[in-house]
Amino acid sequence: MAIADDLRMIAKQERELVFAKFDEADAWQLGQFLREWGHTNRAPITIDVRTFNRPLFFFALPGSTPDNTDWIRRKCNVAERYRRSSYAIGLEMTAKDATLEELYGLPLFDYASSGGSFPIMLDKTGMIGSVTVSGLDQRDDHMLVVRAICAVLELDVEHYILEDDKGA
Repeated sequence: MAIADDLRMIAKQERELVFAKFDEADAWQLGQFLREWGHTNRAPITIDVRTFNRPLFFFALPGSTPDNTDWIRRKCNVAERYRRSSYAIGLEMTAKDATLEELYGLPLFDYASSGGSFPIMLDKTGMIGSVTVSGLDQRDDHMLVVRAICAVLELDVEHYILEDDKGA
């Protein structure tokens, strides 16, 4: 996995995985896709779909822990602050061999630049919230969210797969 390659694909994801509209029904669809995937794969994930300051869907599958809920809070804070996916910000920090705390003074207690939170982008508006998963490896958390958004937007996820994940 080359960080630069992943960052290019994530930029494409962020640019193209955009909703024409987003409401409670869309949040439910995203959440249900993720819940079903987690149930089918017996994944101990926690799921959060929200607009700014308004939770719309939350579910914790068996095996998940309270830590997952806190990871969601911290990943959402990164996505909201930078209007980017938490995985992209994490990869940028890795490339700089630094942390958010070192570069920007952001406390690790409140910010996690780890994959899993993806901005909900509204066409002609910008970011209005986020969809976040915690419980898998950070790259898998990120790609699970991308798969869910592609499913709801009826887009072919194969156009948005990170290189190492192709054929998986």
